Amino acid sequence: LWVIWFRVLFCYIFATLNIVRFYALDRVFNQKKPFTKVASLIAGAIVIVFNVVFCLVNQLVSDELTVQYVDTFEVCNVTQGFRIAALVTQWILWAGCAVLIFRLRNIQSSFNEFRESLAIFAVIIALLTESTVTYIHFKYYTLEKNRRIEKTLMDTVASNLIVWLIIGYPVIMSIFRRHAYEQSWVERLAKDNNKTAYEFTSNQPNTTSYAKMNDNGDSAFNNSQLNIGENETIDYQYSNMFVDPGSLRTDSSTLRTHGAYNDSELPMALRTNLHIRRPVLNSPSMFNSNSPAPLPGNRAVL
Repeated sequence: LWVIWFRVLFCYIFATLNIVRFYALDRVFNQKKPFTKVASLIAGAIVIVFNVVFCLVNQLVSDELTVQYVDTFEVCNVTQGFRIAALVTQWILWAGCAVLIFRLRNIQSSFNEFRESLAIFAVIIALLTESTVTYIHFKYYTLEKNRRIEKTLMDTVASNLIVWLIIGYPVIMSIFRRHAYEQSWVERLAKDNNKTAYEFTSNQPNTTSYAKMNDNGDSAFNNSQLNIGENETIDYQYSNMFVDPGSLRTDSSTLRTHGAYNDSELPMALRTNLHIRRPVLNSPSMFNSNSPAPLPGNRAVL
């Protein structure tokens, strides 16, 4: 019971869940198809059916054909046929993982985990090779204390190493370089151009937000979140906005930028000779019929 439903089933679940995850990434980024709720349910159902059927069949057949507990030695006798069937199934599953990992090697996304996946795959293949040699060559390894210790040690080290290959770098960076790692991760997500899907904003505290005209010529906010495109948020900090508020005149020291100042490259709301007001949701603006009266000289208010 323990060998079939815990040791074997756990190994199969880990391999099949990796296949489902890799298939989801392949479907989205390589095939350009959505991985919908229905698709995820189907994939999950296939995983459950495959694993349960394999273990259930081995549970229902005679113990003499699979795993039999020997009272005299207080050990389980695993038949050679069951060992071969279990190992062959494992090799087939991880061969499928290898194909999907290879297909995902060049996806341009924050979900590109090729190096981590390759490292985990290498650990799994090493462990699977060691298990194959042990189970086939040493048929009665359970009766040898040194062999049992070696097998247990290999399984323990490999299982813990796999976990730390996945979470090690994020955990260490989050502890010792939290802010820098967070900024790097946000920038990485921004390069994917999937801000809506990721539900995050790349607007940082020192940037200026402004309303964007939609296709109908109206200014609009998207659920109180400004609709900011990839190149529309500019990191400018302001000192003294205008030298002479009456003339709205600026000089070259007004804007402190990270690069050469070019007025023509700024959004309209940031150019000179405009009275700039930070937009507030549901407040009057020049884009609706309730805009306030113009300033002297027919200067508009943003």
